[in-house]
This record gives sequence, C-alpha cells and structure tokens, in this order.
Amino acid sequence: MEMFNPPHPGAIIREEFLKPLGLTVTDTAKGLGVTRKALSDLLNGHSGVSPEMAVRLEKAGWLKADHWLRLQMQCDLWEAKQHAGKLRVAPFPVAVHA
Repeated sequence: MEMFNPPHPGAIIREEFLKPLGLTVTDTAKGLGVTRKALSDLLNGHSGVSPEMAVRLEKAGWLKADHWLRLQMQCDLWEAKQHAGKLRVAPFPVAVHA
C-alpha cells in the first residue's frame, strides 16, 4: 500500500530517538562518527539516509540498516511521483515472452 507523504527518515530519527533520549545533534553526530553538519542535514531533510549512514544507525542500535533504506526509498519515491506529470517519456511496446 502506498503511503501518503511518508515522513523523512531524518524526522523519525529526531522525533523517535534524539528527543526521547535527550540527545543533542552534536553528541549524536559524535557517537555516529559523522560531522554535525551531516547529521543536521539529515535531520532537517536536506539529505537522505545513505547506505553508510544506515549501517551507522544500525550499529547505534536504532533499527536495521535495510529498514532505514526502505524508509528513504519510500520518501524519495513519493517525492518523484509528485513530479511524474512533468516527465515526458515515450511508451515502448511490451515484449511478449514465450
């Protein structure tokens, strides 16, 4: 089932992990081994969860890496579909397999 405007993974990290644990962006970035800017960009939806970041989040104990990547893909796909009407694509015939 397609979700309507799925939350960005950064918002989930901020609301479900940082806030309840009382973690600052600076302390969390240090714990994850990333720059404060990189984490801030993710939390504010300016960047997405990369495979490397997904592994870092998993190692921190915050869900499995594949879960983070699926959340990011859902968010990216929803965004792309919002602009699908502007895409000009020529239809191709469908191959018939015997």
